[in-house]
Amino acid sequence: MTSILDDPNHSSPSTSSSATAVNGGPALPSTRRRASKRLWLVFAVLLAAFIFLLVEGLGSSLNFFDTVNQAFAHRSTLGTRTFNLEGDVVAGSIHPTAVGTDFTISEGRNSVSVDNTGSPPQLFQVGIAVVVVGHFTTLHSHHFVSHQILVKHSENYCAANPNRVKSKTGNEVLC
Repeated sequence: MTSILDDPNHSSPSTSSSATAVNGGPALPSTRRRASKRLWLVFAVLLAAFIFLLVEGLGSSLNFFDTVNQAFAHRSTLGTRTFNLEGDVVAGSIHPTAVGTDFTISEGRNSVSVDNTGSPPQLFQVGIAVVVVGHFTTLHSHHFVSHQILVKHSENYCAANPNRVKSKTGNEVLC
């Protein structure tokens, strides 16, 4: 009488290969191989999502504003949607109103009349570059309605233009 353990044609369940299927069927991939494929798939999806967010974030931040000339050139695509418009404040154009300030910004030959609601920033004055956030009133108008004025001067600007930016009263030098 021979035992099953002594039979060379019989393999025990512990020594059989995990790659061979029961009853001579096709070989199944190992659990480790399937987990590795899933891990690579998850990694690829996360990488694609990261790249998409990076491109979208950088793409929107690269075009922070349109200059007055660019706004006139792209008038048909801008329409009356909100965007950021940059230009220099024209001398003699600043007029306080009951709800804010009206003024004109320009670049070269082109100029835009701006109606701003709210208080302008402390550094706002004639001759400086500003960015206004708002929209054109109509598709073909030179009239811009704004709800925010952005003025920024770096240390380099202050060093190159000492005593240029003063307070509204004119008594205090801001930069």
